[in-house]
Amino acid sequence: MAERTARRTREWVRWSLLGAAVVTLVVFLLAQRTQGIDVSYGRSPSPSDAGQQSDEDAESDETGARGESSLPSVEEMTAMVAADPVVRLPGAVARWDERDVAEAIGDADIRIIVAPPGLDEDERSQVREVENATIAIFGTKITGDGYVVVADRLSGWRTQFGTADVTGRLITLITEVAEREEPEPETTPEFRWREPSGAELDTVAADLRADGVHVADGATLERVPERPSETAFPDEDALYVALPTQDIGEPIARYGPALTRLFPDRPVVVLYGSWIEYDGPNATDFAELVSTMFYSRFDERLSVDGYPQANVLGVWLNHVTDVRYAGLFDRPLPYEPPDPLTVTLPALPWLFAACVVGFVVLSLRPLSRHNTARTPGPRARLAGLTALAIEVSGLTDERSDPALTRGIGKLDAARDALDSDLPARQVRALLDDAESELDDTARLLGRTDYRPRNYLEGGLG
Repeated sequence: MAERTARRTREWVRWSLLGAAVVTLVVFLLAQRTQGIDVSYGRSPSPSDAGQQSDEDAESDETGARGESSLPSVEEMTAMVAADPVVRLPGAVARWDERDVAEAIGDADIRIIVAPPGLDEDERSQVREVENATIAIFGTKITGDGYVVVADRLSGWRTQFGTADVTGRLITLITEVAEREEPEPETTPEFRWREPSGAELDTVAADLRADGVHVADGATLERVPERPSETAFPDEDALYVALPTQDIGEPIARYGPALTRLFPDRPVVVLYGSWIEYDGPNATDFAELVSTMFYSRFDERLSVDGYPQANVLGVWLNHVTDVRYAGLFDRPLPYEPPDPLTVTLPALPWLFAACVVGFVVLSLRPLSRHNTARTPGPRARLAGLTALAIEVSGLTDERSDPALTRGIGKLDAARDALDSDLPARQVRALLDDAESELDDTARLLGRTDYRPRNYLEGGLG
């Protein structure tokens, strides 16, 4: 009885191990579909983190709605360009140094049409249909003769978005269109800094002390995006200064360093039109990186579309958050509880292997014992079957007596064969016949425990 219970327990454990191995394998394989390479120190909460939005969604969600404008007809614009080599449509913002551009044009017949930002694709197509315009400028994007001239470094983006100055890029395109081989004319420095005056600094500092924000006349910042600001600068409340697009050719007050001296350890963000400067903690670690990421990604949209400063600032702050969560700030990140699945995954292959090994071992043990029990020596087998015949003889009835009698006869014949040294094959055949008859006896009695296979299991060697 105890052996039977142990056997059942072993079988239960064996199949449980197999089930656990299957479950472990399925969980591991399914987890591989959702696992990816993550080289960041945390998961950024900013909307710009995923980069999975469509261009239309990103344009709407991250930067703002387009403006609206009305254009003259193609015929009217064609006539305007024919009458004047430079036509500025209502709302145009692009500026340039007229002397430098005139020198670059020289005696070439180059005509320029300047469109405002915020045009939709149909309106831009309408401007492109003005065939006598050599160069078309949309916002601050310069196109002409199949070329598009874009800035490719911070100094160029600063000039473009801080002052709407397109002088350098416009001269580059003029030189290309005119097919000149001589070098481009030298231009004056495009963006020159100066220290703010005492009065300028006092005005800005007073507003910052009051509510942390200064909005100059002409700036479009109506509010600071609260959530992006909190995630970008969680340690200290940032200070924000919004200035309009600056005049070209004039030195520009650089408020950041001066304000960091007045407000140490406070992040200072200054907007010059659509250009954003940062000074304060960790500025050398991430300011240029964030600006490069932001303006290289949104150069096209900021050039062509007119967006409020609040929208531009919100997306820039999201990029600061992304960089912060990438581990580039020298500060601890907010606590994030570990994902149990991620922690467990490395152990799953070992757990699977252990379950498989356990199943195999438990499967081999009964097989080994079964094989051993089925191959005893002839004399041991004869003794075991004889003992079984004697034990079962007291239980037989009319139905089972014939089978028992035949079995005993076969056992006697097998004993005589062993004593006479007959071939082992003949002895084995007689014992097989005796075992078969005794098996029929037990079956007729309804006693499976007296079937030779069960009765002799583990008892002979």
